[in-house]
Amino acid sequence: MDLLLKESANIIKKSKFTFSFTGAGISVESGIPPFRGEHGLWNKYDPQVLDLGYFLNNSERSWLYIREIFYDFFAEAKPNQAHRVLAKMESNKLLNAIVTQNIDNLHYEAGSVTVHEFHGNSKKLKCLKCGQVYDAKYIDFENIPPKCAHDGEVLKPDFIFFGEGIPHDAYADSFAAAEKAEVCIIVGSTGEVTPASYVPRTAKQAGTTIIEINPDETIFTSSITDIHLKGKAAETLNQLQEILF
Repeated sequence: MDLLLKESANIIKKSKFTFSFTGAGISVESGIPPFRGEHGLWNKYDPQVLDLGYFLNNSERSWLYIREIFYDFFAEAKPNQAHRVLAKMESNKLLNAIVTQNIDNLHYEAGSVTVHEFHGNSKKLKCLKCGQVYDAKYIDFENIPPKCAHDGEVLKPDFIFFGEGIPHDAYADSFAAAEKAEVCIIVGSTGEVTPASYVPRTAKQAGTTIIEINPDETIFTSSITDIHLKGKAAETLNQLQEILF
């Protein structure tokens, strides 16, 4: 592992453009459970509540679960050491961008600047009628569903529901980063969610070196990964930063 960490650090230092691709695994250590897997939220909740068509027709019922999952459950989550190390790498010009599948805003809270949120952000709510965006911290979640101050329409969390397209800018910026990167650092993503998982695959096709940080082998490991740093996100990135800085 020490040799792999040193090799990874050398590759990152030489790279002219490096981005990190992050998934649920990086936020698990902040207390946010993943949606999939043995302890995933979809074992407890019906995914239907995040289906766009269902939400539009049953917004009050959907909001009961949305509030519980995203605004009660996740509200106290704070960035962990993995988020902080990536932010430090960016401030030291060793990381150019983050592409994240996560909607928890923790990369921004850790101090990262260039973050392409592939699935949107739960800390914002949007009116589907007029387009007004609201900061979740100013919303009274005791009274749901929250409504737009301008037209009284029910607000929708500004992240991607099932049946909804990826935000245009995030999609374009993510793949642009993948195509010009020399190094991609995958952290906490298993590669099961598409089209997000095509981002590191696109990078690999463009000749990018793929460094994967995950405790177990994933779909990426056997298909595109060059170096697998086997371990949890915070601990492994901490070890990597000790060599980088």
